[in-house]
Amino acid sequence: MRRGTAILASGIFLVLAPGTVGGLVPWWISRWQMRSPLFAIFAFRVLGAILIVAGLPVLVNSFVRFAVQGLGTPAPIFPTKHLVVSGSYRYVRNPMYVGVVAIILGQAFLLGNPRVLAYSVIVWLAFHLFVLGYEEPKLTRTFGDEYRNFREHVPRWIPRVSPWRG
Repeated sequence: MRRGTAILASGIFLVLAPGTVGGLVPWWISRWQMRSPLFAIFAFRVLGAILIVAGLPVLVNSFVRFAVQGLGTPAPIFPTKHLVVSGSYRYVRNPMYVGVVAIILGQAFLLGNPRVLAYSVIVWLAFHLFVLGYEEPKLTRTFGDEYRNFREHVPRWIPRVSPWRG
């Protein structure tokens, strides 16, 4: 896939997949109406805003790296030609999923909505099962030792404190 095509395809995929999972569905659940803070703790609202603000650039940056460096998209039908191990990927193996879950969790905390909170857990579980059942085996088959080395040094979900310099 050429770089321009990869960027366009990634942009479309960014709007459709994470836009739906991380934006449209939480809106359907909550209509983005504020409720009392979760567990009556106001600090959750602040944490929610922080998670949303932190999750958005991680998500967008990860998509751009897939298109520009990987020459592909996150969609399994247009996979990358190169393993992407820079940017946020130096800290965590799945920054797109982490970004989407952070955005959903942030909305749950900000809005004080337990249904959005439950949805964030369901989304993370779906991502986890997909990563274990499809993505990691596929990446191992496609990129071999390069991916095994990456997987050995970079955690799946909880980011490293310092970047991996593999």
